[in-house]
Amino acid sequence: MLTDDQRAAIAEELAEADRAHAVIPRITARYPDATIDDSYAIQAIWRDRMVASGRRLVGRKIGLTSKAMQQATGITEPDYGVMFDDTVYPTGSTIDAAQFSNVRIEVELAFVLASPLEGPDCTLDDALAAIDYAVPALEVLNSHIELEGRTIVDTISDNAAYGAMVLGDVHRRPDEIDLRWVPGVLSRNGEIEETGVAMGVLGHPATGVAWLANKFAQHGARLEAGEIILAGSFTRPMWVYAGDEVRADFGPMGVITCRFA
Repeated sequence: MLTDDQRAAIAEELAEADRAHAVIPRITARYPDATIDDSYAIQAIWRDRMVASGRRLVGRKIGLTSKAMQQATGITEPDYGVMFDDTVYPTGSTIDAAQFSNVRIEVELAFVLASPLEGPDCTLDDALAAIDYAVPALEVLNSHIELEGRTIVDTISDNAAYGAMVLGDVHRRPDEIDLRWVPGVLSRNGEIEETGVAMGVLGHPATGVAWLANKFAQHGARLEAGEIILAGSFTRPMWVYAGDEVRADFGPMGVITCRFA
């Protein structure tokens, strides 16, 4: 495992990379013995610095929720990061591509909690009961660590590669729609690039919410009412660049659009 000084130094590297919209060498290339515990500790140091600087935490993102992505990264469970208020965009927004590194888009559902959710024995039914509503979302991936050879330790340290999210304007309670069958058709500049269905996220897109509540319980924490939980992608990430127009059709949950400038 890394020392406290090494963790703090890496967190500062990542904070500077975020400010400069830059990419740093892989952590695991420099510290091959770094563990997943190290990566979450680095993320926590970075998060606390962001909060101290005045940013407001509004929710959590869950990643690596599909079997294919877990197998590709050599892990057996999802990962998570934090989301701040200045990273949330409404549908129709124009987004500055230059503020991100290695910019990609994923199709997801987000959940807003009506009540706190606490493990360690949280179930899918518990999560559904705590959710106020589901809303379609796009996640903008932002990777400050070189992609070639990157491992799960690198990704988690880098706030699980979260950059921003674009939220739709259709809200549905879990009892209003079968969330497993929400579709996602992702287009760039008028051409369909990716398709998927929300069931691809752990069998039900809210399963990750229960998983996260149980994970937090290991650290004596819980998910709070009002938090936004970005539940994981059901498409592969799609590269985007300045000038691209993005459209995601979620069928009965509406359409999200955004433009990268």
